[in-house]
Amino acid sequence: MRKDLVPGEQVIVTTRPQPRKLAGAALAFIVSPALAAYASAWIIRGEARRHVPFLTAQWTPWLVAACIAAAAWVWLGFCLPKLLRWHGTRYTLTSQRMVARYGRLKRRDQQVNLASVRNLTVHESVLQRLLRSGNISLETGHQGVVTFQDVPEVATFRDFILDAIEELPEERDAQPGGTTHYPAEALPWEMREGGRDER
Repeated sequence: MRKDLVPGEQVIVTTRPQPRKLAGAALAFIVSPALAAYASAWIIRGEARRHVPFLTAQWTPWLVAACIAAAAWVWLGFCLPKLLRWHGTRYTLTSQRMVARYGRLKRRDQQVNLASVRNLTVHESVLQRLLRSGNISLETGHQGVVTFQDVPEVATFRDFILDAIEELPEERDAQPGGTTHYPAEALPWEMREGGRDER
């Protein structure tokens, strides 16, 4: 991210989404090999042949291999993609922008200039409140609303954004295709004061 900064821009904080969505993948990572081991032992003991008579002893290696393959599929097809998706998502707040980057090989960027922010809203579910995370929505005049999901320590992150907005230069020479920075006093009251009260 630092190599993408414009002159005078500084990184304030960089983080990843709150890892609560990895809970299911972590559970599957632990349970799937345990179930595969149990099923393999059940097959080796001959329980499969007892319940399904046409399964001869020649089927045993294939059934055990199927159990191992099922566990490997859970790891590679479910757990690993979720981990890579979480690890490839990064939220970066700079002195001028809020940037979200998604993916490693196939990358998608989402940026909001702090100077264009008109309102900031924090949404928290019950689970997110317990984990101190939340969704931050930045409302801009021309882009509509941009939401950043599962931001950790959402109250602190929100305060960082508000402080960065207050620190923006009072004015900036407008250039074609550029943006104009507004003084903190010009921001709506809800942005400067009310936004801080949302918990």
